[in-house]
Amino acid sequence: MGNEAIARGAFEAGVRVVTGYPGTPSSEVIMTFHEEGRGLPIYVEWAVNERVAFEVAYGAALAGVRSLVTMKAPGLNVASDPIVSAAYSGVEGGLVVLVADDPGPHTTQTEQDSRWYAKLAKLPMFTASTPGEVKDTVKKLFKLSEELKLPVMLRTTTRLNHAVGEVVLGEVEVLNPRPSFRKDPPRFVRAGMKWNLERHIWLNNVLARVEEAASKLSFNSAEGGGDHCVVTEGVAYTYVKESLGWIKDIDVRVIKVDQIYPPPKAFLRRHLAECRRVLVVEELDPYLESEVKKIAFEEGLKLEVAGKEEGLLPLEGELNPALVREALSKWLNKNVGGKPTKLYEAVVPERPPPLCPGCPHTFSYLALKLGIARAGFKLSEVPIFGDIGCYALSVNKPIEAIWTEHSMGASISMAMGLKIAGYDKPVVATIGDSTFFHAGIPALIEAVHKRVDLLVLILDNRVVAMTGHQSTPSWEVTESGRSARRIEIVDVVKSIGVDEVVVVDPYELDKMVEAVSSLIRRPGVKVIVARHPCRLMEVRELKTIRKFRVLEDKCTGCRACVNVTGCPALYFEGGKVRILGDDCTGCGLCARFCPYNAIVEEDGG
Repeated sequence: MGNEAIARGAFEAGVRVVTGYPGTPSSEVIMTFHEEGRGLPIYVEWAVNERVAFEVAYGAALAGVRSLVTMKAPGLNVASDPIVSAAYSGVEGGLVVLVADDPGPHTTQTEQDSRWYAKLAKLPMFTASTPGEVKDTVKKLFKLSEELKLPVMLRTTTRLNHAVGEVVLGEVEVLNPRPSFRKDPPRFVRAGMKWNLERHIWLNNVLARVEEAASKLSFNSAEGGGDHCVVTEGVAYTYVKESLGWIKDIDVRVIKVDQIYPPPKAFLRRHLAECRRVLVVEELDPYLESEVKKIAFEEGLKLEVAGKEEGLLPLEGELNPALVREALSKWLNKNVGGKPTKLYEAVVPERPPPLCPGCPHTFSYLALKLGIARAGFKLSEVPIFGDIGCYALSVNKPIEAIWTEHSMGASISMAMGLKIAGYDKPVVATIGDSTFFHAGIPALIEAVHKRVDLLVLILDNRVVAMTGHQSTPSWEVTESGRSARRIEIVDVVKSIGVDEVVVVDPYELDKMVEAVSSLIRRPGVKVIVARHPCRLMEVRELKTIRKFRVLEDKCTGCRACVNVTGCPALYFEGGKVRILGDDCTGCGLCARFCPYNAIVEEDGG
């Protein structure tokens, strides 16, 4: 897989520090190190958030040690402050920053195009097209980073991260760097404005050398001939190559750009000079298209440049071979590969992603809604702010709990904003344990300091669940086997000075309903820590679990169990509810809400 290839490339390059924060589609890079790298002299750990992850890797790179940091696109937002500053200081050991964008989007709140960040930060950015290519690209980028003495960004997209392809393994560089760090305030201290100006001049001079240094490492290429040219990059290149395979009577030159920023102007000028018409094929924004048009204008080239701005390709969503064939057909005024067809002919019924069977978050949100009602409020008048994590799936039917999902840690801050605006009903913020550690602590401090009336529900399932069960600061042993000190959420919350803290197991539904109903009316910042392990992890650790079955003679087909819980282990057939035995985790929530006692434990029925 592409992510495994990235990990392999870093390993072959002699990486010694690997950090990041879980986020699909980037997670498997570090997971690969955890699965395959036990015993290697490499520090590989998840950090509490992307900013911390970058700064750990950056500190190691300053000491001359090759380092890799991984994140998904929104994580780059979190890490952007230190990344922009790092451009002025530079590095000694190679530092590669992997950012995985998610055209589609498949698992991300935005279709962020992180190529613009390279321009903002003034840091070189590169991309690749296949798993085999990205493995070699990572190795090259470590060398390039050390030559330029700058962090270098690698931008991937979901299809590259999760695509599977053949990878030729290479030699592993044996590096034994002796970490060192010397005092150099003009370089490393950003408090000096004169120094900052000098470092900015240094940075611009380095950027002017990127293309020459990259060309020595065989970045950027062109193939084919003719004056019809397709400029492309990343995974879009593979779609172009596949589509052009259908053309027999028109020569098309393919100009493949691996160097995203700064754009390889000399390379593009040389090849664009031989073109008459140009089609730019890229995902998300017309970033490369604008660069091509700018270079053509500056060089006085009489080019017809088309792409997203002319409507040949969509501005949203990921590309696929069918979309590229259709664009080529319009551009060439020729049917490329017959009538373009949709990628997926099968009609699949829509189904929103559900919470897993037995998920403690299902219990938590049901208890929250019941508690609000018991306290005498209408559900429509008590806003429930959500956050980033699997619990955001509670927005879907039948739970329909959260009203917002914005960014990591924003639930508490946004809920606070509503209250200080004068909202006269209770407001609830819900946030997961990993997200609380990631970005929720400063927001809770702000709420306590400003004495805001707020109920905060921390959903503590002891793991970063949605991205594949990664560790949180509550773990005593990390995935690498490293002994760690457990950080207890309750201790953190109490140290901040909240007015009340209650810890409850959401599986004890009645107790949690009571906690919500009693706290929601009281003044001050109240925190409920709803603690129960992720049910999938818990089931794996348990030797046996309870199983439930439906008594057909008692089941009336009222669907109360389905309509209340939304459990994906339940389905409806022949007028009766059925239970998928392999999916059932034995939580018993469906039995609780069956008005006819038609769902019973197998041994008790």
